[in-house]
Amino acid sequence: MIPAAGIGARIGATLPKQYLPLAGKAMLQHVLESFSACPAITHTYVVVSAEDGFIADLLAAAPHLKDRVTVLYHGGESRHLTVLNGLNAIREVLADEDWVLVHDAARPGLTGALIARLMAALHDDEVGGLLALPVVDTLKRAHPNGNSMDLAVRAQGTVSRAELWAAQTPQMFRYHLLQRALVNALVMAQPITDEASAIEMLGLLPKLVEGSPRNFKVTLRHDIALAEIFLRSTYE
Repeated sequence: MIPAAGIGARIGATLPKQYLPLAGKAMLQHVLESFSACPAITHTYVVVSAEDGFIADLLAAAPHLKDRVTVLYHGGESRHLTVLNGLNAIREVLADEDWVLVHDAARPGLTGALIARLMAALHDDEVGGLLALPVVDTLKRAHPNGNSMDLAVRAQGTVSRAELWAAQTPQMFRYHLLQRALVNALVMAQPITDEASAIEMLGLLPKLVEGSPRNFKVTLRHDIALAEIFLRSTYE
């Protein structure tokens, strides 16, 4: 499932960032093709807003995706709601124990090898998990008087990176568990930034499976050039 209802305001573009051209294709098309080419993926659902005016043209220009991708016009005001709405929309298609992989539309560097690595690591897992990378940079905590949007703030201290991983996607959980976790987070009025955090709220421990630097999230305009470098390379 690909939540793609956002507008990508931070990238400063005139259209949602998932539709920006990247190495000759829309960013979202790279993502859809990665899943479409994976034999273990039964089907891919992309969840967009009801007002989305771009996805139809994307799929019309990529007929090879026609039978492998279904568009759900159920996007919500947040990623949380978009994924939950998407899960509810396909309830009649999936069994409770079926695996669902949720992937960011703005991570075009995903490869079939990374999908296979995640699925192999989680195949018999009781909880599920996600791709992630161990943090290698020294981390600083900003002084509370600073603003995250400032170009320079005072450091208040150094944070140990010993047990820290940077979360990526796909995040892979069984249908009933993921749906229950997202509903629970909604009832508890707890903000979540990824599916794994909702699973953690149930007291469960998702497994971290090593991902790849190429699977980073395109957020700012300069990220586009870096993504193109990875897409034109064979680095996994």
